[in-house]
Parts: sequence; C-alpha cells; structure tokens
Amino acid sequence: MIVMTIDQRRSRQGEDKVEALINQANNTVTHVRPFQRTAGDEVQAVFDDSMEAIHLAVMMAASGDWSVGLGYGEVELPLPKETRAGRGPAFVFAREAVERAKNTNAHLAVAGPTEEASRLEAELQLTACIVSKRRATAWEAGTLADQGLTQQQIATRLGITQQAVSSRLSAALWFEANRMMEEATKSLSKQLRKLGE
Repeated sequence: MIVMTIDQRRSRQGEDKVEALINQANNTVTHVRPFQRTAGDEVQAVFDDSMEAIHLAVMMAASGDWSVGLGYGEVELPLPKETRAGRGPAFVFAREAVERAKNTNAHLAVAGPTEEASRLEAELQLTACIVSKRRATAWEAGTLADQGLTQQQIATRLGITQQAVSSRLSAALWFEANRMMEEATKSLSKQLRKLGE
C-alpha cells in the first residue's frame, strides 16, 4: 500500500487550505482510504494505485503550498474506516518522508522498506522541481496534449502557431516529466508487487 501524508507549508502565515484540498482530492483521485485531516494542517490518504499517488504527489509538491511524504510498504489489515486510525510500516514511512520533505527544495520525499525508495525520491524530486517552473501557457498546451490532441489541433484550439505549441511543451519538458512519472509508477508498482509476494 501507499500512504501519502501532506502538510501545508507556511500555514501560520495564510489561510487554511486543508479542507479545499480534501474536497478536491477526494473527488478527483482513486483511493483506498480518503484524505482526512490528521492533525492541524496535515492530511493523509491511502492508495493502491501507484500512478494516482505519484501524479498527485508531484502536483501537490510542485504547487509550492504543500510538503508531501510518500510511504510505501505493509499496512495493518483490515484498514480501519478512518484513515487517521491506520497503522503499519507504510504509515511510519509516510511520516518520516513528510518530515524530510519539509527540508527539500522539491517539498517531496519518499520512504519505504526497499532501496528503491532513494531512487524514486530523486526522480520525483527532480520532476516536481521541473513541474513547479511551468508557466500557465505550458499548462494550457500540455493539458490538451495529455487529452490526446495533436500539436496542430492544440494550435488551432489556442489560436497560436504549431511552432508556439511545440515551444511551450519543449520549454516545460512536458513529455520528459510525464515519462519520468510513468517510469516511477512502474518502479513503485513493482516494489508493491514484491512486497505482496
């Protein structure tokens, strides 16, 4: 299982964004146990889908508003209905990871029972740093690319040239960052399968 712990950054200097995160995340991602406030400005959820967990972790960290800890490993079963009542190594790893994430430029850390955790962390930290530097125009083009539109179709939709679309996607390292997340997903899924054997 994958446990994600997210802590709001600079929460004492601004509004509490936790409830908005809980509502949005629980309505848009597939989870085993939903996001729930655990204490103060911190939330936690349980996943079994590596892709969902990795994509969300990178996006949350890249926003600059959150420190994200991904922990993977075993959990005590059956899981309780309340996310915050969960126990097991994956919960401990998530706690360890979120504390380390607070002291990184990427605001993201990964912990688990295998050596793969260190490589996954490095990949996802780099990806989060890349994503954090994207401009709104890159998001506009990249979101359409992710929906399967060609660069020419995107150009027509946005009223710009195909060359401008290509430039936006290239500057944002859109496809490279997506590939990094895909490879990280494969790696984490493999680790979870091994742990389940």
